[in-house]
Amino acid sequence: MKGLLRRKVTVANRGILVGRGILVALVSVLFAQVSAMAISPQALAQEKGCFACHAIDHKVVGPAWKDVAAKYHHNLKYVPYLAKMIRNGNSGIWGPVPMPPQNVTQAQAEELARFILSLK
Repeated sequence: MKGLLRRKVTVANRGILVGRGILVALVSVLFAQVSAMAISPQALAQEKGCFACHAIDHKVVGPAWKDVAAKYHHNLKYVPYLAKMIRNGNSGIWGPVPMPPQNVTQAQAEELARFILSLK
């Protein structure tokens, strides 16, 4: 009987250890996602290649981001609109050269849009 009880406890303890292991893995994934989002918007723009066509304070191929911010009055209500333009691309808004769709997540596009609108 003692051996049977010991086995049940061992199995139960393994379940707890497996449960803890899953919890640790989930927490690790969460921290990885948070730290990936913790980079500055300017570093994100650099990483995604935005500065190949844009600059903060002067026109390159696309408009200066300060001009974009001014056009939309630095108003955060335009974050969803600008995020859509970043993700899907657009043309005709700033001239004849189209902006192709960008390889960013919705959250990254919104972060970039907030950053652009914050520029004065």
